[in-house]
Amino acid sequence: MARILLIEPDAVLAKLYAEALRRAGYTVDRAAEAQSAVNTADTETPDVVVLELQLVAHSGIEFLYEFRSYTEWQNVPVIVHSHVPPSEFEGTDLLQKELGITTYLYKPQTTLAELVSSVRRQVLITS
Repeated sequence: MARILLIEPDAVLAKLYAEALRRAGYTVDRAAEAQSAVNTADTETPDVVVLELQLVAHSGIEFLYEFRSYTEWQNVPVIVHSHVPPSEFEGTDLLQKELGITTYLYKPQTTLAELVSSVRRQVLITS
């Protein structure tokens, strides 16, 4: 069973997304901020990360730079699922390549089914 690390500061959304991913057959670890996400990943390496860029204390980008600094996490697919519109994500192509962002989903335009489908696609690619 694939392990998903869901990094979402909104408790209501985190619960909704985690339930949908569990129903799809995944083990889900949740974190609300960057440091707890790193600690969670350190306990059990995720197969896929789902990340909101707008986090408390540290941004999702800062999390990604730290996450990618660990050799064992350099190839873990990251799906950005964020309220930050892609047009406001400066240097999207460069950062996506540098930070290993495999998919960028803009929350207001993404259904729950699309999120689960994106996770499923990444799990299939990496397995």
